[in-house]
Formats: sequence, structure tokens, C-alpha cells
Amino acid sequence: MTSSDAEFEKLISDAGEWAAQDPDPITAAALTELIGLASSGVAAARQQLEDSFSGTLQFGTAGLRAALGPGPNRMNRVVVRRAAAGLAAFLKDAVESASPGTRPRAVVGYDARHNSDVFALETAAIFTAAGIDTFLMPSALPTPLLAYAVRSLDCDGGVMVTASHNPPQDNGYKVYLGGRAVEESGRGSQIVAPYDSQIAASIEAVGPLDSIELAESGWTELPDSITGEYEAAMAGLADVENFPARELKIVLTPMHGVGGETAVSVLSAAGFTDVSLVEEQAAPDPDFPTVSFPNPEEPGALDLALAAAARTGADIVLANDPDADRAAVAAKDPDTGAWRMLRGDEVGALLGAHVVARHAADARQGDSSRGVFANSIVSSRLLSRIAAAAGFAHEETLTGFKWISRVPGLVYGYEEALGYCVAPELVRDKDGISASLLIAELAAAAKAEGKTIFDTLDEIYLVHGLHASDQLSIRVADLGLLDAMMNRLRADPPESFGGSAIETFVDLAEGSEQLPPTDGLLYLTKDLSRVIIRPSGTEPKLKCYLEVIKSVGSAAELAETRHAARTTLDQILADVREALGL
Repeated sequence: MTSSDAEFEKLISDAGEWAAQDPDPITAAALTELIGLASSGVAAARQQLEDSFSGTLQFGTAGLRAALGPGPNRMNRVVVRRAAAGLAAFLKDAVESASPGTRPRAVVGYDARHNSDVFALETAAIFTAAGIDTFLMPSALPTPLLAYAVRSLDCDGGVMVTASHNPPQDNGYKVYLGGRAVEESGRGSQIVAPYDSQIAASIEAVGPLDSIELAESGWTELPDSITGEYEAAMAGLADVENFPARELKIVLTPMHGVGGETAVSVLSAAGFTDVSLVEEQAAPDPDFPTVSFPNPEEPGALDLALAAAARTGADIVLANDPDADRAAVAAKDPDTGAWRMLRGDEVGALLGAHVVARHAADARQGDSSRGVFANSIVSSRLLSRIAAAAGFAHEETLTGFKWISRVPGLVYGYEEALGYCVAPELVRDKDGISASLLIAELAAAAKAEGKTIFDTLDEIYLVHGLHASDQLSIRVADLGLLDAMMNRLRADPPESFGGSAIETFVDLAEGSEQLPPTDGLLYLTKDLSRVIIRPSGTEPKLKCYLEVIKSVGSAAELAETRHAARTTLDQILADVREALGL
């Protein structure tokens, strides 16, 4: 027998054992069929089987996320049961250490993806059997509502079953810590190191699947009023006294996700009553039939919303991703007359300036408190200039809201991937619904003055300089290619980008006083252009972030400056491709 034959026999044996223990008859049957096809020589079946059993799905700072299906490298009831049991053990140890003799508290939420409700219910059953006071969300609801509940219910842990904006075949398991299980700055935030590795170790220590106990009852299914509490809290963010304008025609799409009803309720309660949902995408649908990739950033994802806006004469389009933790906005560009979606950095700057204006209004009424603005290192440097001019402190963090939300004194934070935190005291995470409310507020204020949000953006550029950004994403089939491209850059570093010499090079893997180590490279040129290249933390992609800054003397120069910035970005894109050997 060759080593290849032995490996195949072991694969078939492992798969057979998995099928025998799988509590889900659907995945068990699918796996049994796959075993039969692979055994009869079907190459595609063998390849699929090998991938499903090529390793164990790793628990990291994003929790778990993968395609649904049988095997240890997929999302399924076996993997979720083990994750829930490990997380339960971690929570019990953490709470016992902080407050001996007390029971942990946890809340579990889920979206409308395939099996989300099943994974959530089994998690609640395992938590309850482990001695955790457990709350289960009443229905499929947005991720920000789960993050809100972790803090509102003073829970030590939270689980959201969602794959956010991933393709339909995926699902995931996002973990939050709160209460006694984490330090103060992280209460209600997603996990970071070292909690991720500690939870992973706890999952690894879980015994055989049949040793995991599931309670038949005993958890608390939360009433629908938890949704009303969240909606009231978010609607309460509206500053009607200082920004009373509410005449705004909005088209909103929840992208077949769970945010539509909640978003409309929040906007309506805050006075924005002219909101139309994109009919084809209004109801939750785990198959996402109108979009190949349910992410507002993807080309074509907003086509139906933009068509509805043009047809109805809307002022803006608001879009949430399927679990509603991200927000996108589109409007008609006065320069071209065409509808376009604003980049995350553009919305980040608009919201930052609006938060400054809201605080300025509070200061006039005697509240002179200030806080901290924050954004991820790959986001625009414009927010730091807005913050400095207004007397706010500013911090840069690693990519991801698990870092942004932990900034002490945070009042506003964002990342370029359409994530915005406008109310960290309520939701210590990105929240596409509260962000949509403030976007509507600033857009209505602009409209009341006869302007558009693009005019508001231009006013920011006149003060702080035109900041233009772009991205290059390279998707790979082999993760080893990401290492190869990063190694190429380290071994043969470029000398210039866009015709400007590189003056500063930072290997982010070495870390600094401000940032923990992360795999990434940062280049700053003489003319202040910036390039950051890093592997994605959640997808098989290499991501390149570009930003150029151009000073603007007057409004009359804006069009020419925009053109110059675009030209420089295109030159840098070409240089990055060459540096990567593309």
C-alpha cells in the first residue's frame, strides 16, 4: 500500500467517524454520499472531502467563519457545539477568577443565514447546561443589537451567529466579552488577543462530542422589547434641537439581511419618515438571490437601490450589509450628475465632521467635554486632521473594530470598510443602523442649506486638504501566495510610488509603542502619499490601501485637484502592481 493509499484510507475512516457522530442528519447524509463518491473514484468528491478534513477550523479574533458543510474545516453543528462548550468553560473560569461563587451571564443572537438559528439554539442549550445564565435573542436580528444587549444586560459574554457580508454558503460565530470576563475598555467588544488564544485552548480541551451536555430548557428567550429598547436608544441619538431638518427622501436596502425593519424603525422614530425599502431586497433571504456577494462595496451590489433612487427622486441611498453592522451611502454627484457610492473614508470624514458639529453645539450649551476619535491604520488620515482642529485627541489602531472599540475615551471611530461607531457608550462595535441615522441627519442638514453631502465633503477638503484613497485587492486560491508576495516586498522594497521617493518604511510586523505587531507594510512618500499592504484577516486576499493628499487653495481649484489626485492614485496603483510582480 502506498502512502497515498494509506492517507486516503485514513481520510475515509475519519469522515466515516464524523458522519456517525454528526447530530445533523442533513450534513451526515451529505458526508456519507461524499464518502461513497470519493471511494468510487470521483476526483471532485475526493478533493472536497480532503478540503473538509484538511484541518480544524481555527478560532481567532473573528471567532469562526467558513462555508457550511460537514467536517472539522467547515461550519456545522459539531464544530459549533465544541466552540460553545469551550467558550462556556472559558467564561466560567474568567468569572470565577473575577468574582468567586457567581454564575456567568451570556446572550446569544443570530441572523437569517442558513442554520444560524440552529447554531444559536444549541449554543444556548450548552451554555445553560454548563451553568451559565443565558439569554437568547427573540428572532433573527442585527449584530449591533447583540452587541448592545451584551452591555445592556451586563453579560460576561455574547455570541452572534453570522457571517456578516460573506457569500451565502458561509456562516460564522462572532464572540464578544463583557462584564467580569474582560477589562473595562473591552466590555461589549469583540475579542482580541490573548482572549482568542485562551478560548481556542479551551475549545481544544473539550472532550468527545457525546460528553457535551445540552439542556432541554432553562435559558431565557428575550422578549421583543429588547429590540424596542435598542431602537429607542438609537433614535435618541438624534440631535433634533441643533439639527432639526428632517426633509430627506431615503431609499434603503438591507441587502436581503436582518436590518431592514430595525433601520426603518430607528429612522422613523428620529423623524425620517420618507424611507423606502428596496422591495426585492427587503426581506431576509439566506440565498441572497439578487446579489452574488452581499457586500455593499462589491460592484453591482447597489444597482437595485440606485435604480430605485433614480426612479423615485430620492436624496440618498442607505445600505446595510446582511447583519447591519456596516453602512453605505450613495448620492447623486453634482460634478457628473450620476449616482455613486461614497467611499468608506469619505463617509468617515463626513461623520467625523458631524460629530464635531454636534459637540460644538453641546459646548455652546455648557458641555465642553471632549473625547477621542479613532480609526484603523489603513483608513484615511483626514480624521486626525478634523480631530486636531476641533480639539479632540486621535488614535490609530490595527484594522478591525475589536481594536477601535477599545480606545479609552472613544466618542467616534471608523474603518474604511464601511464600519462606523457613533455611540460607543451603547454599542462598542461598528453599527450600521446608528451610523445611518447620523448620515441621514447630516444629509438633511446639508439639504436644508441647499447643498449636498458632496458639497459638505468639499468644505472639509478646503480646510484640511483633499484626501483621495483607493484600494487594490488581490484574491488568491493558495494562501501561500500571500506570504510569497509579502516576502517579495520585504526582500526587494520599492524606492518610490507615483513618482515620489519613499521617505518612511515601516514593517508593521515589528510592532511599535502605538501598535501591536501585525503582518503589513507601510510606505510614506515625500509628497505624503501613503501605501499600506497587508493580507486580509478574514479572506484569502492581499489588500493594498492607497492615499494621496493634495492641498486646495480655493473652491475653484477643486476639480483640477481631484483630477491630479486621481492621476497620482493611478500611478501608484501601477507601481504597486509592478512591486508585487503582477
